[in-house]
Amino acid sequence: MAPSRDHELFGNLAPFAEPAWCNDLASPYYNESHRRVRDYVRQYLSEHVVPYAEEWEENGHVPDEARKHYARSGLAFQGIPREYSGAVGLPAGISHEDWDIFHSLVVSHEVSRIGYAGVTVGLSGGTSIGIPPIIVHGTEKQKRDWLPGIFTGEISFCLGATEPTGGSDLANLKTTARRTEDGQAYIVNGHKKWITGAIRATYMTTAVRTGGPGIAGVSMLVIPLDSPGVTRRRIKNSGWNAADSTWVTLENVRVPADHLIGRENEGFQYLMINFNRERFTMAAGMNTQARICLEDAWAYAMDRKTFGKPLFSHQVIRHKLATLARYIESHWAWIEQIAYHCKVNGGEMGPEVASRIALAKVHGGRLLELASREAQQIFGGLGYQRGGLGGRVEQISRDVRVNIVGGGSEEIITDLAVRQEMAIALKRGAKL
Repeated sequence: MAPSRDHELFGNLAPFAEPAWCNDLASPYYNESHRRVRDYVRQYLSEHVVPYAEEWEENGHVPDEARKHYARSGLAFQGIPREYSGAVGLPAGISHEDWDIFHSLVVSHEVSRIGYAGVTVGLSGGTSIGIPPIIVHGTEKQKRDWLPGIFTGEISFCLGATEPTGGSDLANLKTTARRTEDGQAYIVNGHKKWITGAIRATYMTTAVRTGGPGIAGVSMLVIPLDSPGVTRRRIKNSGWNAADSTWVTLENVRVPADHLIGRENEGFQYLMINFNRERFTMAAGMNTQARICLEDAWAYAMDRKTFGKPLFSHQVIRHKLATLARYIESHWAWIEQIAYHCKVNGGEMGPEVASRIALAKVHGGRLLELASREAQQIFGGLGYQRGGLGGRVEQISRDVRVNIVGGGSEEIITDLAVRQEMAIALKRGAKL
C-alpha cells in the first residue's frame, strides 16, 4: 500500500535529495504555509540567483541591484518587525503573526541550496548578523533611523567582532572606544578582520572595549563606515569569494554617543545571543550543503560507468551514500528539535539551548567535511574541476573550512557547550 500524504511531492525526488517532509514522510513541524514559503523561495532563487551564482562567485561580488532586489523580495531580514519594513512583506504573503522559526528554517535551507555559500552570504549575510542587536536592544530612534533603509538598499550592515588577534575569544578584544570629555561621542581605535560585507556596508555593529578587561568591559557601537579614520580593504580567502570579506582599520574614529546599542559594558551578552542565531543558521546551512554533496554525487554515480557498470552498482559507493544519508537525516532531525524548542518558547534562543546549538554547529562541520570528501571521491576529477557536473561539490570543498572556524571554532564552542551543560545540570540538581 502506498504511503498516505497530505501534500504533493516536491523538488528532486531522488533519495535524500530533499528534507523528508518535502516528500513521503509526515512531519509535525510544517504545514501548508511552510510549503508556500518553500515554493516561493525555490522559484525566486531559480529565476533570480541560481543562473548567475557561479559567475558572481567567480567575480567576487553579488551585484548591487541583485542585493537590492533580494532585500525587496522579503526573503531577507524576517526578524525585522513589521513597523520598520515599509511595504516589504514576508515571503509568500505569510503574516508576521503566523511566521515562526520553521519558516525561517525553510528559507535558510532553500537559500543554502544554491551551493555557492559566498553568494548566499553576499546577498544579505553581513546585514543579517549586524542588525539583531539593534532589533533586540536598540532604541526606537535607532530602529527607525536604520532599519527601514535596509529594504531599499540605502543602508546595509556588517558585524565587527573578529579581530586579527582573535575571533572566538571576544572577551579579550582589543578595539577601544573612549568617551569624549563632553560625553557626546566615542573615539574608536582598533582593527577588525574577516568582516563579512564590510567593504560595501554603510554601518558596522561593532564590539568595542569601553571598560576594563574581560566580558564586563565590552559594548556595542554602530559605526558609520564613511566616517573619517575608517579604512577598508578586501581580504582574499580560499572560499566565500562573493562574501566581501574585509579588513577594517579604525583610527581615532569619532562615533556619536547615541550610536551605543543598549547599555555600556553589557555588549558581550548581546553578542552571545547573536551567536546562537548565527550558529543555528550555520548548522542548518552546513546540513543543506552536505545534502547537495549527496544529491549531486548520487546523480553522478547513477550516470557514470566504470568497468562497464554504473558507478552506483559498486557496493563501496552505495555505502558512501548511505553513510552520508544517515548523518544528514539525523543531524537535520536534531536541528528541527532545537527549532521546535525555540518555537514553543516564543522564538527565543536562550541559554538553555545554547550548548545544543553549538554542538549542532560542530556536528554540521564534521558532516560537511565528510560529505565534501566523499562526494569528491565519487566525482573523481570532476569534483576538483570548477563548474560543470561537479561544480557545486568543488565549490563546497573550498567553502567548507570557513564553517568550521567561523561563528566560533570547533574547539572553543565544543568546550563551551560541555561547560554550559554542566552548569545547567548542577542547577537542576544533578549529582555530579
